[in-house]
Amino acid sequence: MSEALEELGTHIELKRADCVLGWAVSRGELTVDVAPANIVGLVDFLRADSSCKFSTLVDITGVDYPDRAKRFDVIYHFLSMYQNQRIRLRVSLREDEMAPSITSVHPSANWFEREVFDMFGIIFSGHPDLRRILTDYGFRGHPLRKDFPTSGYTEVRYDEAAKRVVYEPVSLVQEYRQFDFMSPWEGAEYILPGDEKKGDDKRESAK
Repeated sequence: MSEALEELGTHIELKRADCVLGWAVSRGELTVDVAPANIVGLVDFLRADSSCKFSTLVDITGVDYPDRAKRFDVIYHFLSMYQNQRIRLRVSLREDEMAPSITSVHPSANWFEREVFDMFGIIFSGHPDLRRILTDYGFRGHPLRKDFPTSGYTEVRYDEAAKRVVYEPVSLVQEYRQFDFMSPWEGAEYILPGDEKKGDDKRESAK
């Protein structure tokens, strides 16, 4: 399997040296690094080339590396049912950089790219309808960025008095948050509710 992927990587690099920045086979998977400007051309080549025939787009997702100059990776997964092979394409982007949409080659990329935009804030140039798909239209931020707070920024609730949904800043009141650091697994003498009766029963039996 690895030999076939090595041959595939070499073939793609020879045919489209203008697109391929590098490639590697790791753990039985082929990953090809692609320049952002050339992603559409390479995806079209992979679909049409007789040795590839990657006609099925499986997924598009993103990865956030806040400490890198090129903060985001956009990851594309393709399947060739004709060759029984899979391939991963990886495009690295700066935070202010856009990725070209591949909807012209794979219309099914429409919702995938919208999800990546919604979760990471990555803009796909040329997308026919780039808007949020998982969060609300008025949602603030992008939840899968590493710097997004786990509590979010806004609380959504239904207000009985106003008879409508209201949006309010998240407010976590500390005095209502209870923390119990006692744990029986740490060797602490901690009696759970109801266990005191069980202990009394053992003492009665010992008598």
